[in-house]
Amino acid sequence: MKQIDGLDKLINALSYLPNVGKRTAQRYAYAILQMEKEKVKDLANAIIDAKENIHFCQNCGNFTDQQICSICQTRNNKIICVVKEPKDVIAFEKIGNLKWQYHVLHGTISPLENRGPNDIRIKELIKRLNGCEEVIMATNPDVEGEATAYYIANLIKPFGIKVTRLSQGISLGSDIEYADEVTLSKALEYRKQI
Repeated sequence: MKQIDGLDKLINALSYLPNVGKRTAQRYAYAILQMEKEKVKDLANAIIDAKENIHFCQNCGNFTDQQICSICQTRNNKIICVVKEPKDVIAFEKIGNLKWQYHVLHGTISPLENRGPNDIRIKELIKRLNGCEEVIMATNPDVEGEATAYYIANLIKPFGIKVTRLSQGISLGSDIEYADEVTLSKALEYRKQI
C-alpha cells in the first residue's frame, strides 16, 4: 500500500524529536490525525509560540521568555550551580527554597563527540564570577561530566572561589549488589558520620 504524502511528512517531522523513532513517530502521527481539529491547532500554535518566544537567558543560559530569567532576577550570584542543560535546572528547582543562580553549559567536554571547552558556555561562566563565593559543579557523574567539572574547577580556583561537587554514591532505594565499583568507592570515600 502506498503511504499518503502528508502522513509521511508528519511522521518524518515527528521523528526529529529526540528518542522518537519511526514507529513512535507513526503512533504520534495517527494520534494527531484522530484529534479534534481545534486540539491540533492548539498543539501547532503552542509549538510555534514556544519557538518564537522562548530563548536562552542572557545571564545563565536557561530557557526564558524574558531577556533575564526570573531566577537570575530574584537571586544573588553568591552561589552559582553549574549544570549541563536546562532540564537539569528543573530537576533542582523541584527541591524548592534554593538561593543560588544557575549556569547552563549546554553540553559537556567530549573529545569523542569533537566538543571541547570552547564549544560550551565556560567563558560566559568565568565572566559571571564577580561577587561569587561558591560554584557548585552539578554535571552528570559520567566521564564527560567529571572531565568538565574538573576542567572548570581548575579555571576557577585561582580566583579564590570555593568550588564544590555534588556528592556521589548509592542512590536511595537501590540495592548495593547492583552498584558498580566506581559508585561503591565514591560512596565509601564520601561517607559521613551518623
